[in-house]
Amino acid sequence: MSLNKKSANKVSGGTLTKYSFTSSSLNSLETAINVFLPSSAVSGSKVPVLYYLSGLTCTEDNAAQKGGFFNAAEAAQIALVFPDTSPRGAKVDGEDESYDFGSGAGFYLNATKQPWSAAYNMYDYIVKELPSKLGELPIDTSKASIFGHSMGGHGALTLYLKNRGQYKSASAFSPICNPTACPWGKKAFEGYLENGLKEGEQYDATLLLKDAQDQPGILIDSGTADDFYKQGQLLPENFQKVAEEKGFKNVQVRLQDGYDHSYFFISTFAEDHIKFHAKFLKA
Repeated sequence: MSLNKKSANKVSGGTLTKYSFTSSSLNSLETAINVFLPSSAVSGSKVPVLYYLSGLTCTEDNAAQKGGFFNAAEAAQIALVFPDTSPRGAKVDGEDESYDFGSGAGFYLNATKQPWSAAYNMYDYIVKELPSKLGELPIDTSKASIFGHSMGGHGALTLYLKNRGQYKSASAFSPICNPTACPWGKKAFEGYLENGLKEGEQYDATLLLKDAQDQPGILIDSGTADDFYKQGQLLPENFQKVAEEKGFKNVQVRLQDGYDHSYFFISTFAEDHIKFHAKFLKA
């Protein structure tokens, strides 16, 4: 077994286990994931999986410890997988200089600019490598959906829209919806990608939605008191406008009055998001 078990805790009738392994996508660096298995999977039955992508500065632990997802995931009998947000220890000059680029800020893309391209391949890591690792567990990776927060919300939306055959649905808390039009996205794309913003268009959920043909299943929640929303980093209205123009009835963008960018916000609507995905994963 290539997964190295680090710890395990019983929670909500299931089990949360931390594993580490050497990642080929991340230039043979060791990485870690947290995996919640509901009670039926603990007993050996295969269950659907919901991937959670965290935001800037986070690790595989933040959402597992603060998100409040486990009771709802146990009720729906869905596994949850929490990966890290970037490679760790890649030893690239400058990777620890700012919170929004480098360590903790992989942006769920494949870097094409040196020296980042050697290890910063979070797209391949999430889409290709991680499902193969999960085959060692009682998880049915053919029944998968994806969600996330902030940078991870950007990741969830883009990975879903680029891989409709792999994910049944997507949702996001406070996602970066239109990264080619906001400071966070511009910094990431110009730093990681050889052709900058132009190359970054393939990782922009609002632009990808414009090209979508089949009816997508997407839920977005953003808080109106979120400082990053006020600063124009998130731009959910741009995403909503495209959804309305395309006539996508299964795309919901909800602005939640008075909520901010924190895990207090995430945990408040965690059950809504689990139930949303369960409709697709259990169909």
